[in-house]
Amino acid sequence: MAMKKRISLELRNRSPAEVVELVVDNSRSADGEVEGLTDDFTGLEFLSMVNVGLSSLAKLPPLPKLRKLELSDNNLSGSLETLSEKCPNLTYLNLSGNKIKELSNVEALQNLKSLQSLDLFNCEITSLEDYRESVFELLPQVTYLDGFDQEYNEAPDSEADDEGGGRDGEDGAGPTGDYDEEDDEEEDDEGSEGGEEDDEDEDDYAEEEEEEEAAGVQGQKRKRDVDDEGEEDDDDEDD
Repeated sequence: MAMKKRISLELRNRSPAEVVELVVDNSRSADGEVEGLTDDFTGLEFLSMVNVGLSSLAKLPPLPKLRKLELSDNNLSGSLETLSEKCPNLTYLNLSGNKIKELSNVEALQNLKSLQSLDLFNCEITSLEDYRESVFELLPQVTYLDGFDQEYNEAPDSEADDEGGGRDGEDGAGPTGDYDEEDDEEEDDEGSEGGEEDDEDEDDYAEEEEEEEAAGVQGQKRKRDVDDEGEEDDDDEDD
């Protein structure tokens, strides 16, 4: 599907300014250029254009609120100056699987002062000697490169962060409804199981009582039989 058509479908009767997240992965760009995306997307914070055949970002519109940009598995090469100009507030940038070969290609990202996480995995630049040290030195604002910081500590899960206090849970309440319902169901199940166990215990107790009563009756009967036999013996002796 063409990127322009995909973007149109993703609007879902909303105006571009209302869109906060936009995912057009695996659609097809026209001549390797961004199409269908305009400067009307003023509220866009997350944009994903994975594997869309991009070879240029020249037609990327200004996206002042964009924080996360996924551009993996495209054909991007050369300078990335466009990103610094059009997306000045980026904090996360994924360029893995592109044709970025030299440090000079990412030098323009120095102007992205808020950039914290950069992914260049599967780009030729990663084969350079002292690649990680060089990128961290060139881009001191970057904390995580290819998912790890300078001490090789893994970056926190961005999806988990979003769930904890991200776009879907801005009021801070979080997804507590489902959790409470599950707890209630578990408690109900435990209660019902406990009730069944109590019923079984009561049944066992009743059976034991019946057995004891039956044993008592049999004992009394045997006692009467013994007494009767004793009386008969006395009668025989008297005779």
